Amino acid sequence: MTFEIVDYEPLWPEKFRAHASVIAEALGDAALRIEHIGSTSVPGLAAKPIIDILLVVEDSADEDSYLSQMETAGYELRVREPDFYEHRMFRTSARDVHVHVYSPGSPEIERYLTFRDRLRKNTDDRQLYEQTKRRLGTQSWADMDAYAEAKTEVIKGIIAAARADAPPQ
Repeated sequence: MTFEIVDYEPLWPEKFRAHASVIAEALGDAALRIEHIGSTSVPGLAAKPIIDILLVVEDSADEDSYLSQMETAGYELRVREPDFYEHRMFRTSARDVHVHVYSPGSPEIERYLTFRDRLRKNTDDRQLYEQTKRRLGTQSWADMDAYAEAKTEVIKGIIAAARADAPPQ
């Protein structure tokens, strides 16, 4: 399988806001944080046309606190990874939105946001990442995980540069 990488679409933030509103309404206070992540959250960056959303709930392992509400709102549980920070991933039936669910304190939250923020601010890293994605997108992959793994070293490098440039805490 190959992956379609398309030029940045200015409507992606609006699409995120619409889904964030649906999720916030469905979950109420159970939604501690909703963030636009992934390539579609970076203005000017080419991407697969899938909106990635970070959803933080009190305990992602406690599916009773959010699963039925997410399903009622139109999101289908597709991934359950208890050994990876209790990650859950939902998607829409159109497969154009992925919602990644974590608990507070998961290192994945900081990693997603550090990467997003670095790409928003650093033109060189944004261009490097886009070139990598476009090159890899033309190759044939067994599945989405294999494609994602191929980007790992570039992502790790960008996150390391962001952390190195961050002011001391």
